[in-house]
Amino acid sequence: MITTITLNVAIDKAYVVDDFAKNTVTRVQTCTNTAGGKGLNVSKVIQLCGEDITATGFVGGHAGAYVEDLLREFDIKTDFVHTKSETRSCINILASDGSSTEFLEPGAPVTPEEAALLYAKIDQLIEQSDVITISGSVPVGIETSIYADLIAKIKKKGRPVILDTSGELLVKGIAACPTLIKPNIEELEALLGIPLTNQEEVIDAACKLHELGIAYITVSLGADGALLVCKEGVFHGKPPKITPVNTVGCGDSMVGAFAVALSRGLAPEEMLRYGVAVSAANALTMATGYFRAEDVARLLPDVSVTQVL
Repeated sequence: MITTITLNVAIDKAYVVDDFAKNTVTRVQTCTNTAGGKGLNVSKVIQLCGEDITATGFVGGHAGAYVEDLLREFDIKTDFVHTKSETRSCINILASDGSSTEFLEPGAPVTPEEAALLYAKIDQLIEQSDVITISGSVPVGIETSIYADLIAKIKKKGRPVILDTSGELLVKGIAACPTLIKPNIEELEALLGIPLTNQEEVIDAACKLHELGIAYITVSLGADGALLVCKEGVFHGKPPKITPVNTVGCGDSMVGAFAVALSRGLAPEEMLRYGVAVSAANALTMATGYFRAEDVARLLPDVSVTQVL
């Protein structure tokens, strides 16, 4: 079983509009509601890949109950801590020119008692899990050291753990040496405090993080795929050319695919190939954290993986 940890759950609302501009009335053509927060996108992808999944974190109020209903539609098992505060909503406005504008609510406060319940729940779930993922931001009331604390707990039990976050959460989290992290180039620059202007510099930066004791460093490169740095070398996975519909959730889809790959014991090259294919397949649908199995089957043989170092 794979467990996903999402502390800042949301209802993700995708609004499709003709055009979007300030100081105007904009009529929405279609609205799609999905269970959101980066870790829940990961959860949906893991379930679509055919693996057992339990999603945990915080949910609250009517919005939190709706999130659980949405996850049940995906046959995803949940084991959340229920909070007194209401689960947030996040809005993504998709215009006909291909632009995407996101409005992300911060997440309502969590009490110390609710945080203690979460720690106890995760202690139980670790015992049942083959892989654990930790994704996204945290609500008010949660210390930025929480991911480092959780990683230490998980590693003490000998389980692989994937961390996908940013800012201070990432800085403190990598000090605990998770099994895999997935920064983009901007996050790498922020971590090391230097500009990265070419692939050689990106690889060198990722290798520095690998030397800290992080087994796998995956650097997302957008349409150019991703790099993977590990003890076996440095690999570049590139998808075939596609016409994306919605790129929101592609990074989360890659994390889900990597979690599945770790649980299946895939070699690094195949792990990267699978992650890039699933990420590209997510871009071919309007839904976030979703792909069609036939798209992955079609894309997978055409993902090129080359060893660059």
